[in-house]
Amino acid sequence: MLYRTVPKTGDKLSVLGFGYMRLPKKEAGGIDEDRAIRQLRYAIDHGVNYVDTAPIYHFGKSELILGRALDDGYREKVRLATKLPPWSVFSRADMDRILAEQLEKLGTDHIDYYLLHSLGKESWDKLLRLGALEFLDMAKKDGRITNAGFSFHSNTDTFKEIIDAYNWDFCQIQFNYLDEHNQAGIVGLEYAASKKIAVMVMEPLRGGNLAGHVPDDVQKCFDAAPVKRSAAEWGLRWVWNHPGVTVVLSGMNEEAHIEENLRVAETALPDSLTEADLAVLEQARQTYRRLMKVDCTGCRYCMPCPAGVNIPECFAFYNNTAFFPHNRENRMLYIIRLGGIIGDVPSYAGLCKHCGKCERICPQHIPIQQRLKEVSETLEGRGMGARRFVMKGVMGGALRLQNILGKIKRMFSPRNKAP
Repeated sequence: MLYRTVPKTGDKLSVLGFGYMRLPKKEAGGIDEDRAIRQLRYAIDHGVNYVDTAPIYHFGKSELILGRALDDGYREKVRLATKLPPWSVFSRADMDRILAEQLEKLGTDHIDYYLLHSLGKESWDKLLRLGALEFLDMAKKDGRITNAGFSFHSNTDTFKEIIDAYNWDFCQIQFNYLDEHNQAGIVGLEYAASKKIAVMVMEPLRGGNLAGHVPDDVQKCFDAAPVKRSAAEWGLRWVWNHPGVTVVLSGMNEEAHIEENLRVAETALPDSLTEADLAVLEQARQTYRRLMKVDCTGCRYCMPCPAGVNIPECFAFYNNTAFFPHNRENRMLYIIRLGGIIGDVPSYAGLCKHCGKCERICPQHIPIQQRLKEVSETLEGRGMGARRFVMKGVMGGALRLQNILGKIKRMFSPRNKAP
């Protein structure tokens, strides 16, 4: 296992981090907790020392299962990361309450890497107003957290604004060879690195899509390469090739995937890809671009939209329907991310008011209004408002139920009983 150093602290982290978001399932349904615990412990035994979770993952079950997985001495072997959900915060007191619940679930007295979750302009402004930076300062001072950071799903300007607002230890961005110029992108990565801020990368394989059912034409690019690598290895090596990347998070839930990722992480040095390697990946990227339903580069000239539509993100999800037709999560993630489920302000395609401002300034001359109509028809359908309302209620209720059940389980947990 290779390790990279957090610039501000000297902490050495495994280049491969374990994302505890997509846990293995039983055939009859539900999480296979025993298998999830075995998988994580195997990865830790083979050098992984960074584990990432969040309250929203599996409606709160992820933190509970991770707490059990880190029993038997495993907590001391890892740097533990979890997140503060802005959509659950309505006061300064909520921040302390949520962190206390997380510490209890995870069975620890501190979080090594604590993030403000999935920040965008609205959620950032909200947390600023409620005193989140003072909360982070206090939590660091009293030892409840060690390093403060944030995860991000918005544009480069907002990313830079957040970076410049606080003495962050680290940040977490979506970054892969299809999203080099989307969201924070390469500009954000290099900006954070220039400020000596560690960068953790999520979605290096776009939720596994760049490793699973890749389009036949893309697979042909890899098959023709002189060096034989799987689609997953090509994608991971592209991310690790960037010196500013500290940790790459992989949501591993198959033993074969864990083995492959551990193997690749032994040799994935920065700047190790050759010109020929990079040419293969560029050919794969251009092949994906030819498959796009909307030839959007993510330049964001069309933003902000007067109606609040996140136009580039809408098109990214729409393109996913062509790139990854087998992906069952795409529509759900679209509603969660753009429907205001994990944020305060919805930004889905159906909000378009057809003012035409975006089309007048689009460098690619995309018929944006028509394409947004197609996005809405494909990913929203009828009853989008009701679906958003139900999903937000279900997710909030499930999290509250998991908190209650978690407290009951912990009352009878062996680690809470006197020796």
